[in-house]
Amino acid sequence: MSGLRLGVRVPPCARADRLVDTVRRAEELGLDRVWFPDSQLLWRDVFTVLTAAALGTERIGLGTAVTNLATRHPSVVASAARSVAELAPGRFILGLGVGNSSVGPIGLRQSRAAELREGVAMLRALLSGAEWQFGDRVRSRLRDPGPEVPIHLAASGPRNLRLAGEIGDGVILLSGISPATLAAATARAREGAAAAGRGAAVPLTVSAFCAVTDDIATAARQLKPVCASIAQNGGADFLALAGIRVHVPARVEDVYPDLVHAEDWEAAVAICSAWVSDEAAVRFAEEFCLFGTADAIADRLRTLHAAGVGEVLLQHVGSYDLPTELIETVGMSVLPVLRGR
Repeated sequence: MSGLRLGVRVPPCARADRLVDTVRRAEELGLDRVWFPDSQLLWRDVFTVLTAAALGTERIGLGTAVTNLATRHPSVVASAARSVAELAPGRFILGLGVGNSSVGPIGLRQSRAAELREGVAMLRALLSGAEWQFGDRVRSRLRDPGPEVPIHLAASGPRNLRLAGEIGDGVILLSGISPATLAAATARAREGAAAAGRGAAVPLTVSAFCAVTDDIATAARQLKPVCASIAQNGGADFLALAGIRVHVPARVEDVYPDLVHAEDWEAAVAICSAWVSDEAAVRFAEEFCLFGTADAIADRLRTLHAAGVGEVLLQHVGSYDLPTELIETVGMSVLPVLRGR
């Protein structure tokens, strides 16, 4: 299992210097990467946090999961990514998405496919030191382009999955680990890679909520807002493939800023209980997430690796506390089982 990498999502919910201790602990325990999400109103600036993490660690990989090209101009992202890559050469992945929680709270729309395509092309040109035509008259370039920066695209819908496979150096799958949905998402990403003449192989990272527990029923209750959000955002059919039938209103009041990033998580759980039963939450945890004992999680990770997944991005429930418990339990109990220590 040496080929499977395990990363963990660390929301920048505390001062950058304080986050470094969490990243160092992940490094000490043998995790392969720390991924930081980017949402300017929810958390600290992602590139400030990445800089602190790069300076405070030696081995562990770093990445954005994800930043965007809507609130940040591609030329700004290129400069920031180069700056981090200089401090952590060979350790940094630039993960990009359509915007989600960055654009919603300020009334912007998510990036469209054509905008992502052009933005990635601009990023690659600037990071390589080439000039780019801005508008009708201006051609500019990035001074002192640094180390190579892999660009991975996060996607869930069929069109964006194909686009990610076509133009990304890797794909971050947001479909969870349910075999049916994972197979469908993987197929779309590989179709995009093949259409671009890159072969069917494309590095795949799968994002999954994780909890090491022997009481799935109790732990799964915390997943109700996540399950409801998937149904609310066009994923009801995916859930139905796993026998989970959830109908959620297009707008849910009294949850800020949204279901997945709710500031009052327990209140969000209570509200979502109107649409997501305890049984549905358990089914969701078992099908789409990595909830269970260390042995059970290790077995599922082996299955993912056999299906062509190169990295798993582990998430804890919640956005405003650090995943300290997840890092400890995965590092102390799952990794030794997975890697035969």
